[in-house]
Amino acid sequence: MDTPETDALHAERHRAVASRDARFDGQFVTAVHSTGIYCRPSCPARTPRVDGVTFFRTSAAAHLAGFRACKRCLPEATPGSPEWDVREDVAGRAMRLVLDGVVERDGVPGLAARVGYSERQLNRIMTAELGAGPKALSRAHRAQTARTLLTSSDLPVADVAFAAGFASVRQFNDTVREVFAVTPTELRARRGGRRGAPGAHADGWLRVHLPARAPFDAQGLLDWHALHALPATEQVDTDADGRVTSYGRLVSLPGGPGWFSASAAVPDVAGRGAGIDLRVRVTDLSDLPTLVARVRALFDLDADPVAVDAVLGAVPELAEHVARVPGLRLPGAVDAHEIVFRTLIGQQVSVAAARTAQTRLVAALGAPVPDAIRPGGLLFPTAAVIAARGHEVLRGPAARVDTILRVAAALADGSLVVDGAQSLDDLRTGLLAVKGIGPWTADYVALRVRHHPDVFLHSDLAVRNGAQELGLPGAARALSLWSEQVAPWRSYLTMHCWRPIIDRAMAATAGARTHRATDDPRKDDR
Repeated sequence: MDTPETDALHAERHRAVASRDARFDGQFVTAVHSTGIYCRPSCPARTPRVDGVTFFRTSAAAHLAGFRACKRCLPEATPGSPEWDVREDVAGRAMRLVLDGVVERDGVPGLAARVGYSERQLNRIMTAELGAGPKALSRAHRAQTARTLLTSSDLPVADVAFAAGFASVRQFNDTVREVFAVTPTELRARRGGRRGAPGAHADGWLRVHLPARAPFDAQGLLDWHALHALPATEQVDTDADGRVTSYGRLVSLPGGPGWFSASAAVPDVAGRGAGIDLRVRVTDLSDLPTLVARVRALFDLDADPVAVDAVLGAVPELAEHVARVPGLRLPGAVDAHEIVFRTLIGQQVSVAAARTAQTRLVAALGAPVPDAIRPGGLLFPTAAVIAARGHEVLRGPAARVDTILRVAAALADGSLVVDGAQSLDDLRTGLLAVKGIGPWTADYVALRVRHHPDVFLHSDLAVRNGAQELGLPGAARALSLWSEQVAPWRSYLTMHCWRPIIDRAMAATAGARTHRATDDPRKDDR
């Protein structure tokens, strides 16, 4: 909530509201005193007086203060805040866990234990920093998920309640009425002509739209994941020209395995509607919010591309490339442990060689999933399985194999922790303490798992080669020093340096597909 010490911030946010700047949607909400409602910054309603509003960082804080969500601008239907990828403090770490569904699964005691504080301390810290405690923040997140499902799916209302993480239909009804001032049935009826939009269909898929701030380079991420995809765990669909149209994969969720397939949504000319259209199958509907949170991280949907591109595009060497590829995003992770193993296996070998070794590991040790989720699908093996049986499958230098087995054992027994809720320093320190893990590995894992915007892989050979193509220094130390001028967005610089290599690899892959199709007109429709 605003205080006398934040007058400048209050004025800055009011200017954003007056300009209806959609870039700030999801970063704060505007609570209007005269109406008792809160809106997203880009709400088309008349701009309230500067002294007639209170700005809250979270909708949960607005709920606690007695405000309800605007029915016109739907502030819950926005991308999330990029703040949670940046913050290293307790509140930021806890918020990342709240979004992953930890409160629903383990309660506030479980959340407090994960961040190393007592429940009382954690509640005090989060209330002071975010205007609401863990329970209220989790409740607001459930309400947001419920609104999305009510307005973009045909799931029965009772199923929506449990898919959104509510313990009962009554709790769901009470929360929706309190937050949105309408019943769930009335909220669903308001979607009007959008009934044909993504939803639950007779084929068993649940369809959901995940918004992103424009501009959004969805194709770049689809290409990235396609290049690294593993058979039986992931799937890539392409069009007749070899262009990637969707990326799907299995995910291990608390209630059982799930599968999603992601494709780029088609925005209008103003960029509205940018994001990912998702098709989902889950074992337990209550896992849907967790899966959605992980997919949002995988596709970096909560990033602020305007802020990133403004800094990178102001550098003469990058200006043309940023203008050509606006809204570039970071590839995140749906499983932190999987990223660790795939990184270790892929060290100092080509992407193709890494994919071959990783595919062999999955084929030998991956757990099968029910056909209802994915026929013939295999989950990436767990740390415990790799620790016990990895020596049967892993090939390569003995030192590397020993490191992988050592890491697997440490992850399995909990002596090594790798997850997105950690601070960047804690994540890197823990990894570097393991014999056989160096700075490149720790930084790459941090970029993918921690999703931090300011990690630059200056020692990576592909990054250095790509940097030279962009007119940047090619030597590791010189490139590292040069990169400091684009902080705190050096992770995105990493992606821009990788982009030329990815584009060439995708062009070669598409050419190979076309060549095979010409040689053999029979279509493989597996």
